[in-house]
Amino acid sequence: MLSELINPYYLQVATFILLNIILGVSIYITLGTGQLSLGHAGFMSIGAYTSAILTLNYNVPLILGIIIAAVFTGFIGVLIGFPALRLQGVYLAIATLGFGEVIRVLFINWEGLTNGAIGIRSIPHLGREILSFSNSLGFSPEMIGLKNNQFISLAVFLVLLMISIGVIWFFIRQSNSRIGRAFASIKMDEEASEAMGINITYYKILAFGQGALLAGFAGALYAHLTAYISPSDFDYHRAVEILIFAIFGGSEVIWGPIFGAIFLSTMPEFLRVISEYRFMIYGALLVLMMAFRPQGLIDMNVVNWIKRPRLKKKEGKHGTGNKKDK
Repeated sequence: MLSELINPYYLQVATFILLNIILGVSIYITLGTGQLSLGHAGFMSIGAYTSAILTLNYNVPLILGIIIAAVFTGFIGVLIGFPALRLQGVYLAIATLGFGEVIRVLFINWEGLTNGAIGIRSIPHLGREILSFSNSLGFSPEMIGLKNNQFISLAVFLVLLMISIGVIWFFIRQSNSRIGRAFASIKMDEEASEAMGINITYYKILAFGQGALLAGFAGALYAHLTAYISPSDFDYHRAVEILIFAIFGGSEVIWGPIFGAIFLSTMPEFLRVISEYRFMIYGALLVLMMAFRPQGLIDMNVVNWIKRPRLKKKEGKHGTGNKKDK
Protein backbone atom coordinates (compact mmCIF):
# COMPACT_ATOMS: atom_id res chain seq x y z
CA MET A 1 0.00 0.00 0.00
CA LEU A 2 2.77 2.43 0.97
CA SER A 3 4.76 1.60 -2.18
CA GLU A 4 1.79 2.63 -4.33
CA LEU A 5 1.65 6.07 -2.70
CA ILE A 6 5.36 6.89 -3.06
CA ASN A 7 6.46 8.08 -6.48
CA PRO A 8 10.27 8.54 -6.72
CA TYR A 9 9.93 11.14 -9.48
CA TYR A 10 7.68 13.45 -7.47
CA LEU A 11 9.89 13.02 -4.41
CA GLN A 12 12.92 13.97 -6.49
CA VAL A 13 11.17 17.13 -7.72
CA ALA A 14 10.19 17.99 -4.14
CA THR A 15 13.79 17.40 -3.01
CA PHE A 16 15.16 19.88 -5.55
CA ILE A 17 12.50 22.38 -4.51
CA LEU A 18 13.82 22.12 -0.95
CA LEU A 19 17.36 22.59 -2.24
CA ASN A 20 16.24 25.75 -4.07
CA ILE A 21 14.61 26.98 -0.86
CA ILE A 22 18.02 26.79 0.85
CA LEU A 23 19.54 28.73 -2.06
CA GLY A 24 16.73 31.29 -1.83
CA VAL A 25 17.46 31.81 1.87
CA SER A 26 21.18 32.21 1.07
CA ILE A 27 20.50 35.14 -1.29
CA TYR A 28 18.01 36.60 1.21
CA ILE A 29 20.78 36.89 3.81
CA THR A 30 23.05 39.06 1.64
CA LEU A 31 20.13 41.11 0.31
CA GLY A 32 19.15 41.64 3.94
CA THR A 33 22.05 44.09 4.28
CA GLY A 34 21.45 45.73 0.91
CA GLN A 35 24.20 43.78 -0.87
CA LEU A 36 23.20 42.66 -4.37
CA SER A 37 25.35 39.58 -4.95
CA LEU A 38 25.39 37.42 -8.07
CA GLY A 39 28.15 35.17 -6.79
CA HIS A 40 26.03 32.47 -5.20
CA ALA A 41 26.42 30.13 -8.16
CA GLY A 42 30.18 30.44 -7.64
CA PHE A 43 29.87 29.71 -3.93
CA MET A 44 27.58 26.80 -4.74
CA SER A 45 30.19 25.37 -7.11
CA ILE A 46 32.95 25.68 -4.49
CA GLY A 47 30.85 23.71 -2.01
CA ALA A 48 29.93 21.08 -4.60
CA TYR A 49 33.47 20.49 -5.86
CA THR A 50 35.02 20.58 -2.37
CA SER A 51 32.66 17.94 -0.99
CA ALA A 52 32.87 15.80 -4.16
CA ILE A 53 36.69 15.80 -4.18
CA LEU A 54 36.96 15.12 -0.43
CA THR A 55 34.54 12.19 -0.44
CA LEU A 56 35.64 10.70 -3.76
CA ASN A 57 39.43 11.18 -3.72
CA TYR A 58 40.22 11.24 0.01
CA ASN A 59 37.51 8.92 1.39
CA VAL A 60 36.17 11.58 3.76
CA PRO A 61 32.78 10.56 5.24
CA LEU A 62 29.90 12.15 3.34
CA ILE A 63 28.48 14.17 6.24
CA LEU A 64 31.93 15.45 7.22
CA GLY A 65 32.67 16.33 3.58
CA ILE A 66 29.48 18.41 3.34
CA ILE A 67 30.27 20.25 6.58
CA ILE A 68 33.88 20.98 5.55
CA ALA A 69 32.70 22.19 2.14
CA ALA A 70 30.16 24.56 3.71
CA VAL A 71 32.66 25.99 6.22
CA PHE A 72 35.35 26.39 3.55
CA THR A 73 32.89 28.20 1.26
CA GLY A 74 31.88 30.47 4.13
CA PHE A 75 35.56 31.31 4.67
CA ILE A 76 35.92 32.17 0.97
CA GLY A 77 32.80 34.33 1.28
CA VAL A 78 34.37 36.27 4.15
CA LEU A 79 37.52 36.83 2.09
CA ILE A 80 35.45 38.08 -0.85
CA GLY A 81 33.37 40.20 1.53
CA PHE A 82 36.27 42.51 2.46
CA PRO A 83 36.91 43.96 -1.04
CA ALA A 84 33.15 43.82 -1.73
CA LEU A 85 32.61 46.41 1.03
CA ARG A 86 33.95 49.07 -1.32
CA LEU A 87 31.25 48.30 -3.91
CA GLN A 88 27.50 48.85 -3.91
CA GLY A 89 24.53 48.18 -6.12
CA VAL A 90 25.19 47.19 -9.71
CA TYR A 91 28.97 47.39 -9.23
CA LEU A 92 28.84 44.75 -6.51
CA ALA A 93 26.56 42.61 -8.70
CA ILE A 94 29.01 42.79 -11.62
CA ALA A 95 32.01 42.05 -9.39
CA THR A 96 30.40 39.00 -7.75
CA LEU A 97 29.14 37.74 -11.11
CA GLY A 98 32.72 38.01 -12.36
CA PHE A 99 33.89 36.06 -9.32
CA GLY A 100 31.46 33.25 -10.15
CA GLU A 101 32.68 33.13 -13.76
CA VAL A 102 36.33 33.08 -12.63
CA ILE A 103 35.59 30.10 -10.38
CA ARG A 104 33.79 28.31 -13.22
CA VAL A 105 36.70 28.87 -15.65
CA LEU A 106 39.13 27.72 -12.94
CA PHE A 107 37.23 24.44 -12.58
CA ILE A 108 37.23 23.99 -16.36
CA ASN A 109 41.00 24.46 -16.66
CA TRP A 110 42.11 22.64 -13.49
CA GLU A 111 41.69 19.26 -15.18
CA GLY A 112 44.00 17.36 -12.83
CA LEU A 113 41.68 18.01 -9.90
CA THR A 114 38.24 18.66 -11.40
CA ASN A 115 38.33 16.70 -14.71
CA GLY A 116 37.74 19.99 -16.52
CA ALA A 117 34.59 20.39 -18.59
CA ILE A 118 33.87 16.65 -18.32
CA GLY A 119 33.04 17.06 -14.64
CA ILE A 120 33.20 14.62 -11.74
CA ARG A 121 31.22 11.38 -11.85
CA SER A 122 30.44 8.61 -9.35
CA ILE A 123 30.14 11.01 -6.41
CA PRO A 124 28.79 9.22 -3.31
CA HIS A 125 25.01 9.54 -3.40
CA LEU A 126 23.26 10.72 -0.24
CA GLY A 127 20.33 8.33 -0.65
CA ARG A 128 22.51 5.28 -1.32
CA GLU A 129 24.65 6.12 1.70
CA ILE A 130 21.50 6.23 3.85
CA LEU A 131 20.38 2.89 2.37
CA SER A 132 23.73 1.20 3.07
CA PHE A 133 23.73 2.61 6.61
CA SER A 134 20.19 1.28 7.15
CA ASN A 135 21.21 -2.15 5.85
CA SER A 136 24.17 -2.19 8.25
CA LEU A 137 21.70 -1.68 11.11
CA GLY A 138 19.64 -4.62 9.89
CA PHE A 139 16.84 -2.55 8.38
CA SER A 140 15.62 -3.28 4.87
CA PRO A 141 13.12 -1.20 2.78
CA GLU A 142 11.15 -4.39 2.16
CA MET A 143 10.22 -4.37 5.86
CA ILE A 144 7.93 -1.40 5.23
CA GLY A 145 6.88 -2.49 1.75
CA LEU A 146 9.18 -0.22 -0.25
CA LYS A 147 11.57 -0.82 -3.11
CA ASN A 148 15.15 0.41 -2.81
CA ASN A 149 14.64 3.38 -5.17
CA GLN A 150 11.49 4.42 -3.30
CA PHE A 151 13.26 4.25 0.05
CA ILE A 152 16.22 6.28 -1.30
CA SER A 153 13.93 9.01 -2.68
CA LEU A 154 11.86 9.16 0.51
CA ALA A 155 14.92 9.21 2.79
CA VAL A 156 16.59 12.01 0.81
CA PHE A 157 13.37 14.05 0.80
CA LEU A 158 12.93 13.71 4.56
CA VAL A 159 16.57 14.67 5.21
CA LEU A 160 16.27 17.76 2.98
CA LEU A 161 12.94 18.64 4.61
CA MET A 162 14.48 18.58 8.10
CA ILE A 163 17.49 20.60 6.92
CA SER A 164 15.25 23.19 5.23
CA ILE A 165 13.06 23.55 8.33
CA GLY A 166 16.19 23.96 10.47
CA VAL A 167 17.64 26.61 8.14
CA ILE A 168 14.37 28.57 8.00
CA TRP A 169 13.92 28.37 11.79
CA PHE A 170 17.48 29.57 12.43
CA PHE A 171 17.26 32.60 10.16
CA ILE A 172 13.79 33.56 11.41
CA ARG A 173 15.27 33.56 14.91
CA GLN A 174 18.24 35.58 13.67
CA SER A 175 16.01 38.16 11.96
CA ASN A 176 14.32 38.80 15.33
CA SER A 177 17.65 39.11 17.13
CA ARG A 178 20.18 41.93 17.45
CA ILE A 179 21.94 40.69 14.30
CA GLY A 180 18.73 40.75 12.26
CA ARG A 181 17.86 44.25 13.45
CA ALA A 182 21.38 45.41 12.54
CA PHE A 183 20.99 43.87 9.05
CA ALA A 184 17.64 45.65 8.55
CA SER A 185 19.07 48.95 9.78
CA ILE A 186 22.03 48.75 7.38
CA LYS A 187 19.70 47.97 4.49
CA MET A 188 17.46 50.95 5.25
CA ASP A 189 20.20 53.56 5.83
CA GLU A 190 23.86 52.63 6.08
CA GLU A 191 25.08 56.06 7.18
CA ALA A 192 22.43 56.42 9.88
CA SER A 193 23.26 52.91 11.15
CA GLU A 194 26.94 53.76 11.41
CA ALA A 195 26.06 56.98 13.26
CA MET A 196 24.06 54.88 15.75
CA GLY A 197 27.16 52.80 16.53
CA ILE A 198 26.47 49.72 14.37
CA ASN A 199 29.66 48.10 13.06
CA ILE A 200 28.88 48.18 9.33
CA THR A 201 31.98 46.23 8.30
CA TYR A 202 31.35 43.39 10.74
CA TYR A 203 27.68 42.87 9.88
CA LYS A 204 28.14 43.15 6.10
CA ILE A 205 30.94 40.58 6.13
CA LEU A 206 28.89 38.38 8.45
CA ALA A 207 25.98 38.46 6.00
CA PHE A 208 28.28 37.75 3.06
CA GLY A 209 29.91 34.85 4.93
CA GLN A 210 26.57 33.38 6.01
CA GLY A 211 25.17 33.60 2.48
CA ALA A 212 28.28 31.96 1.03
CA LEU A 213 28.26 29.21 3.68
CA LEU A 214 24.62 28.38 2.97
CA ALA A 215 25.15 28.43 -0.82
CA GLY A 216 28.20 26.17 -0.43
CA PHE A 217 26.16 23.85 1.78
CA ALA A 218 23.45 23.68 -0.90
CA GLY A 219 26.13 23.03 -3.51
CA ALA A 220 27.56 20.13 -1.51
CA LEU A 221 24.07 18.65 -1.12
CA TYR A 222 23.51 19.09 -4.86
CA ALA A 223 26.69 17.13 -5.64
CA HIS A 224 25.57 14.23 -3.45
CA LEU A 225 22.01 14.30 -4.82
CA THR A 226 23.00 14.13 -8.50
CA ALA A 227 26.25 12.11 -8.10
CA TYR A 228 27.64 14.14 -11.00
CA ILE A 229 28.72 17.78 -11.35
CA SER A 230 30.32 19.86 -14.08
CA PRO A 231 31.19 23.57 -14.41
CA SER A 232 28.14 24.11 -16.64
CA ASP A 233 25.91 23.39 -13.62
CA PHE A 234 27.04 26.66 -12.01
CA ASP A 235 27.07 29.14 -14.88
CA TYR A 236 25.51 32.57 -15.26
CA HIS A 237 22.00 31.12 -15.58
CA ARG A 238 22.25 29.48 -12.16
CA ALA A 239 23.29 32.80 -10.59
CA VAL A 240 20.34 34.61 -12.16
CA GLU A 241 17.95 31.80 -11.19
CA ILE A 242 18.96 32.09 -7.51
CA LEU A 243 18.54 35.87 -7.61
CA ILE A 244 15.09 35.56 -9.21
CA PHE A 245 13.87 33.53 -6.21
CA ALA A 246 14.28 36.66 -4.08
CA ILE A 247 13.28 39.21 -6.73
CA PHE A 248 10.05 37.39 -7.58
CA GLY A 249 9.08 36.27 -4.09
CA GLY A 250 10.36 39.38 -2.31
CA SER A 251 13.46 40.03 -0.23
CA GLU A 252 11.93 41.95 2.71
CA VAL A 253 10.96 38.80 4.63
CA ILE A 254 12.36 35.28 4.51
CA TRP A 255 9.07 33.88 3.17
CA GLY A 256 9.57 35.80 -0.07
CA PRO A 257 12.56 33.81 -1.42
CA ILE A 258 10.97 30.61 -0.08
CA PHE A 259 7.78 31.26 -2.04
CA GLY A 260 9.83 32.30 -5.09
CA ALA A 261 11.86 29.07 -4.94
CA ILE A 262 8.74 26.91 -4.62
CA PHE A 263 6.78 28.66 -7.37
CA LEU A 264 9.61 28.97 -9.90
CA SER A 265 10.76 25.38 -9.27
CA THR A 266 7.32 23.86 -9.76
CA MET A 267 6.31 26.03 -12.72
CA PRO A 268 8.44 24.11 -15.28
CA GLU A 269 6.83 20.86 -14.08
CA PHE A 270 3.33 22.18 -14.78
CA LEU A 271 4.44 23.75 -18.06
CA ARG A 272 6.66 20.96 -19.35
CA VAL A 273 5.70 21.71 -22.96
CA ILE A 274 7.42 25.10 -22.73
CA SER A 275 9.96 24.29 -19.99
CA GLU A 276 12.84 24.96 -22.39
CA TYR A 277 11.70 28.58 -22.53
CA ARG A 278 11.78 29.00 -18.75
CA PHE A 279 14.53 31.63 -18.80
CA MET A 280 12.47 33.71 -21.23
CA ILE A 281 9.53 33.33 -18.85
CA TYR A 282 11.76 34.31 -15.92
CA GLY A 283 12.87 37.40 -17.84
CA ALA A 284 9.28 38.40 -18.58
CA LEU A 285 8.35 37.88 -14.92
CA LEU A 286 11.26 40.07 -13.85
CA VAL A 287 10.16 42.89 -16.15
CA LEU A 288 6.58 42.66 -14.88
CA MET A 289 7.73 42.54 -11.25
CA MET A 290 9.98 45.58 -11.67
CA ALA A 291 7.15 47.47 -13.34
CA PHE A 292 4.24 46.61 -11.05
CA ARG A 293 5.65 45.21 -7.78
CA PRO A 294 9.38 45.90 -7.33
CA GLN A 295 9.30 44.73 -3.69
CA GLY A 296 8.26 41.20 -4.78
CA LEU A 297 5.04 39.30 -4.18
CA ILE A 298 5.53 38.88 -0.43
CA ASP A 299 6.49 41.79 1.82
CA MET A 300 5.68 42.83 5.39
CA ASN A 301 2.22 44.11 4.39
CA VAL A 302 1.31 40.71 2.95
CA VAL A 303 2.68 38.91 6.03
CA ASN A 304 0.70 41.21 8.36
CA TRP A 305 -2.43 40.70 6.24
CA ILE A 306 -2.06 36.92 6.57
CA LYS A 307 -1.49 37.21 10.34
CA ARG A 308 -4.45 39.56 10.89
CA PRO A 309 -7.22 36.90 11.16
CA ARG A 310 -5.21 35.01 13.80
CA LEU A 311 -4.59 38.19 15.78
CA LYS A 312 -8.29 39.04 15.66
CA LYS A 313 -9.20 35.57 16.97
CA LYS A 314 -6.74 35.97 19.85
CA GLU A 315 -8.11 39.43 20.66
CA GLY A 316 -11.65 38.04 20.56
CA LYS A 317 -10.76 35.24 23.01
CA HIS A 318 -9.11 37.69 25.39
CA GLY A 319 -12.09 40.05 25.12
CA THR A 320 -14.57 37.25 25.88
CA GLY A 321 -12.51 36.19 28.85
CA ASN A 322 -12.48 39.71 30.26
CA LYS A 323 -16.29 40.02 29.95
CA LYS A 324 -16.79 36.75 31.85
CA ASP A 325 -14.49 37.96 34.59
CA LYS A 326 -16.56 41.09 34.95
